[in-house]
Amino acid sequence: MADHTPDLSTYDPAVPVSAIVVNWNGREHLATCLGSLLQQTLAGVEVVVVDNASSDGSVAFVREQFGDAVRVLEQDGNLGYAGGLNAGIRAARGRYLLALNSDTEIAPDCLQRLVAAADHWPNSGMFAPKILSFDDRGVLDNVGHLLYADGLSRGRGRLEADRGQYDCEEEIVLPSGAAVLLRRAMLTDVGVFDADLFAYCDDTDLGLRGRLAGWRCRSVPGAVVFHKYSAASAAYSPLKAFLVERNRFWVAVKCLPAPLLLVSPVFTALRLAAQGWGAVTRRGAAGRFSSAHSPWELLVVLLRAYAAALRGLPAAWDKRRAVQRRRRVSAWDAVGWLWRYGMGVREVALKE
Repeated sequence: MADHTPDLSTYDPAVPVSAIVVNWNGREHLATCLGSLLQQTLAGVEVVVVDNASSDGSVAFVREQFGDAVRVLEQDGNLGYAGGLNAGIRAARGRYLLALNSDTEIAPDCLQRLVAAADHWPNSGMFAPKILSFDDRGVLDNVGHLLYADGLSRGRGRLEADRGQYDCEEEIVLPSGAAVLLRRAMLTDVGVFDADLFAYCDDTDLGLRGRLAGWRCRSVPGAVVFHKYSAASAAYSPLKAFLVERNRFWVAVKCLPAPLLLVSPVFTALRLAAQGWGAVTRRGAAGRFSSAHSPWELLVVLLRAYAAALRGLPAAWDKRRAVQRRRRVSAWDAVGWLWRYGMGVREVALKE
């Protein structure tokens, strides 16, 4: 459980936000991302780049272009997104912590708006900006996440035209890990990201652990981020499909209260059936994967994912005990999240 214990000894109340950008061979994105962080209207922002042993000259580029304005934490190997964020959190000095994908650009007043919301809502531990498509800025990437009954999440409003339909600041169930402001007190309470997940579903895991411990999540749509969806990885790769399904299983085991965990296999079966239909008819993420690869390769990936998930089940069950001991909301409160913030099988399986 070492990865779940944050070190707050570096905290400096004079630093309002530490923005933590995890990079692995993403040099092409860094000028835009880091430049936007350094142009914030909020003064005193600390910018931290955690480099996961890149081989594309990213570290030299950041030091040459940004000098002392950006702290670089070089890692000996690829820790993944979750492990990289943890390394940044342990070194960060800010009152609040921004987890940010490297393939993003943030509006000049984004952090000012996020911090204002965080200061106003002390019982909330997570603050989700409105994330728009980098290439088509009238299209939503997400405004936080929705939750499916087996523990999988998906971007709220994903690929919808931005007509202002999500412009009300409100409580939501989960943030997107592409860009989220986190409260230190919440991380002290529930721990940091689960490095065993490596990448994908780490935001769902932390979000559910926070919600179970009584921390709330709010959307702050006035704070805007532009995102190149999966540009820092690959949108429909076998590795992503493997990690999403394996990690979804572990997140369900760790975080779903008993009533939801018991019925979750039924919802997983429905989702997989719908995704199988999507793979054949070329609809949704499964359809996009099958177009790039094949339905049979998707089946092989899923079988590998569940084999790996089962091998990791004892460790996930041990983590469940710790998560559920910290739970301050009832199991039926969690069921209510699905009623208020849930999505059906068609949305999770047949939309991109």
